[in-house]
Amino acid sequence: MKLSQLTVYLESIAPLSYQEDYDNAGLIVGHADKEVFQAMVSLDCTEAVVDEAIATACDVIISHHPIVFKGLKKFNGKTYVERVVEKAIRNDIALYAIHTNLDSIMTGVNARICETLGLLNTRILAPKQNLLKKLVTYVPEAQAEQVRKALFHAGAGHIGNYSECSFNAEGIGTFKGGEGSDPYVGEPGVRHHEDEVRIETIYPAQLESKIIMALVLAHPYEEVAYDLYNLTNQHQEVGSGMIGELEAPMEEADFLAEVKASMDCAVIRHTAFTGRAVKKVAVCGGSGGFLLKHAIAAGADVFITADYKYHEFFDAEGKIVIADIGHFESEQFTQQLLYEIIQKKFVNFAIRLTKVNTNPVKYFI
Repeated sequence: MKLSQLTVYLESIAPLSYQEDYDNAGLIVGHADKEVFQAMVSLDCTEAVVDEAIATACDVIISHHPIVFKGLKKFNGKTYVERVVEKAIRNDIALYAIHTNLDSIMTGVNARICETLGLLNTRILAPKQNLLKKLVTYVPEAQAEQVRKALFHAGAGHIGNYSECSFNAEGIGTFKGGEGSDPYVGEPGVRHHEDEVRIETIYPAQLESKIIMALVLAHPYEEVAYDLYNLTNQHQEVGSGMIGELEAPMEEADFLAEVKASMDCAVIRHTAFTGRAVKKVAVCGGSGGFLLKHAIAAGADVFITADYKYHEFFDAEGKIVIADIGHFESEQFTQQLLYEIIQKKFVNFAIRLTKVNTNPVKYFI
């Protein structure tokens, strides 16, 4: 199949617009129209992973972490980044990354951590803003329902667990067709009054072109009137980190022992215990220190993440237990998540999980 079929599907689940500003998710090496027959899934794209892809005839590597975060000025093979990109190009292997956009969705990296820990009633810890827009349009009463259906089918009208959400108000619209017009109702040169419905509905910003296309195709008017508004509302299903609850409270030491076993950690670095039972847990795969205030504000007893620096541990201030389980350890199950996502859609497409342990951190125990 075409590589674009795979990438378009992945981006329909985790749109590139959801990634953080510093990130570089998407197709890094390769052409969208390339025919691909077998994919390799990995957390990182290292030289060893590329070598494995070559040996197993994989023509695309889908990794969580991008191999390239910033512009490369030289390709002399002096760094592992240069060598990976050069080797991939020479062997016609496409490189695709699905990073913080996969972190940000309700069914992404953090959801898999919550699932592994058995957390219930999960939700996004820090929802993102400026991802939603509102469409307002005006439609003759007789065609209002067909336009609503078209908009909903294109992805508009979702609010949390509700779909097909819209506001509708009746009114009278006027228009006068000019020279060369062919109005659906009325006559050119004569002002026409039409009973119309004002339809308002929200939609994810990345679906705008699809939403507008659906509106134009379903609307009976020759010239379709509509307004688009940027919304600062939080998108409750997109954002950083997640928080959930344990089925039953646990002692802090017992809970960390459970985390160590479930997340297959060699060690957990943590702040002092508070002496309170653990009921509510916040998580963030990878470097999540920026979410500490959100975790505290949400009433979390423990915050599980990675990449904490010495002085940052002081920020817990006895309000919460920070548990640094390691970057690789917090995201290691992302590989299986990606495997399942792709396999569910493309049942006849060959997918391999890398056998390379890409964790650059080793532990002397």
